[in-house]
Amino acid sequence: MKHFILSLSLTLSVFVLSVNVGSAASGKQFTLKSPNSKVVVTIEAGKTVEYSVSLDGDELLSKSAISMTLTDGRAFGIDTKIAKSSYKSVNQTIDAVIYKKSKIADNYNELTLKFKGDYGIIFRAYDDGAAYRFISTSTKSFMVENEQAEFNFPADNKAFIAYVNASETLPLEKQYFQSFEQQYSNVKLSEWNRKRLGITPLLVEGMHGKKILITEADLMNYPGMFLYPGKANGLKGVFAPYPKDMHQGGHNELQMLVDSREPFIAKCEGATSFPWRVMIVSGKDSELANSDMVYRLATPSTGDFSWVKPGKVAWDWWNDWNLYNVDFRAGINNDTYKYYIDFASEFGIEYVILDEGWAVNKKADLFQVIPEINLKELADYAASRNVGLILWAGYYAFDRDMERVCRHYSEMGIKGFKVDFMDRDDQLMVDFHRRAAVMGAKYKLMIDFHGTYKPTGLNRTYPNVINFEGVHGLETMKWNGPEHDQVTYDVSIPFIRQVAGPMDYTQGAMRNAGKSNYRPVYSEAMSQGTRCRQLAEYVIFESPLLMLCDNPSNYMAEPECTSFIASVPTVWDETIALNGEVSKYVTITRRKGDVWYVGALTDWDARELTLDLSFLGEGRFKGEIFKDGINADRVARDYKKTTIDIPADRKLKIAMAPGGGYVAKISKY
Repeated sequence: MKHFILSLSLTLSVFVLSVNVGSAASGKQFTLKSPNSKVVVTIEAGKTVEYSVSLDGDELLSKSAISMTLTDGRAFGIDTKIAKSSYKSVNQTIDAVIYKKSKIADNYNELTLKFKGDYGIIFRAYDDGAAYRFISTSTKSFMVENEQAEFNFPADNKAFIAYVNASETLPLEKQYFQSFEQQYSNVKLSEWNRKRLGITPLLVEGMHGKKILITEADLMNYPGMFLYPGKANGLKGVFAPYPKDMHQGGHNELQMLVDSREPFIAKCEGATSFPWRVMIVSGKDSELANSDMVYRLATPSTGDFSWVKPGKVAWDWWNDWNLYNVDFRAGINNDTYKYYIDFASEFGIEYVILDEGWAVNKKADLFQVIPEINLKELADYAASRNVGLILWAGYYAFDRDMERVCRHYSEMGIKGFKVDFMDRDDQLMVDFHRRAAVMGAKYKLMIDFHGTYKPTGLNRTYPNVINFEGVHGLETMKWNGPEHDQVTYDVSIPFIRQVAGPMDYTQGAMRNAGKSNYRPVYSEAMSQGTRCRQLAEYVIFESPLLMLCDNPSNYMAEPECTSFIASVPTVWDETIALNGEVSKYVTITRRKGDVWYVGALTDWDARELTLDLSFLGEGRFKGEIFKDGINADRVARDYKKTTIDIPADRKLKIAMAPGGGYVAKISKY
């Protein structure tokens, strides 16, 4: 599949107006502006390298120091001596693959500072943010002892913080092993729980409604970044040191647990491009939900990925393999999975997943299949019904014999793997993700990384990487009590976690409950909020591999909702965030071909909105609508389906119940 630049303009004369070079007391100063001049990055290089970021004249990031310390005594960004500075302006269009848009505008101004000592720093200014990365031009291998990545703010601003889910009784250096699934605390920076690390992306509020989102991109062979308080009103990057001693253990013996770590964070083989440190800025919250920054900054793919087929997948684990009105004992067996396959085939659902249980437990051996399962028979049966099979795999079981596993199951007709329980992002684990992507591509297998950190653009580099978890998804409703507010989290992640990329949230519950009726039930789980909320999440949440979490029996009892879910695309030609406010509500519209889908979610407040549908253009349009029923505040599964004419003035009024949702499929007459 092609990833060629459609247009590229190196407009040096225009760019000169956007870059100013001056002198400062401690070194040279550079001012880099975005193409629209609204985002300004100020860089000072002397004894240290510091930068700041402003939007429309409001400072969002104050002077923040950056450097890298190597184990051989050298340092990047300390006592700098500039050998050369260069700049360019780029205006191109990216042909996106398996994404929320088919084409992405990639327009930025770039400053490259090359220093004596075989290293440099690249800064970019976009209309919606800024980024920088270190580069090494060394021909020799070296090790990074630590990295200084400061994010200092002009005031004690509030932030949306997702702490690691490791116990706060553990010292910080023991918190690197965790699942990257936490809800947000909206508190001032000074109120950070200093017993906990924070995960990225992390959103910080600024003045005049502006916000800045901190994350990273193009993480390929380097540890991921945690955040922790640094200077007053500031945060600093924290990185897991390189693993030294490990042993097999953890969940069902499917993980490698780190016993000790080295006194450095990364090994580098010569010339290296380090991850982008990314600051996405917004004047209004909906702009965050529109961002393509992480995808833009990722390394483009170079191979043919036309064989990758996104779609929806019937899932077994959340519903605990519970079926009814059948003549066989439901469970992890061929009869049950043939029933799932038949269901998927009937509704046009592309895949069925065999989650944990098909391989013999606690062996970490994907060639030991339980006697109740005949995988070859199931793969052949699925193919005859035009359905593909995806297999769940624990991380260590997959990694220990990766090529033989991929070759064997690819030849059997398996379409991909859901790899789970990585629960780390040190350099070794980040490299595992790259290796799994490469091996999956070699054998034409899709990879869904569950139990992992947020995406950083690997899905652009290897489009067979179809999804990532790194989210507090619906699966947690099997055990979390009412104190866990999933409804508010749902209207927060489109502006925070989802900005980094797709997420394996696993929506689609047919058992729905309002705030007073919800309770965790492990084997017959329910969702918080209304039925229409679940339907709208298929539009709001980005996921090229969208799971249907409930069981086929429940879906077949609800054919109207199931048919709608089955009709929703999973990749799109266009995406527009219409409105929204972090933790309160969100409306997103997405187009596939000539059909638009509009989804809206609210928090626990009933809400009325007027949507501007002017993006539809000329013509007469009709909408297939699912909206909360009049009693949805009392009976969350209450909904109403109707067909409407889209108003000529393109102003559509909608209403949502507490914890509710709204979804429309809009097409031309």
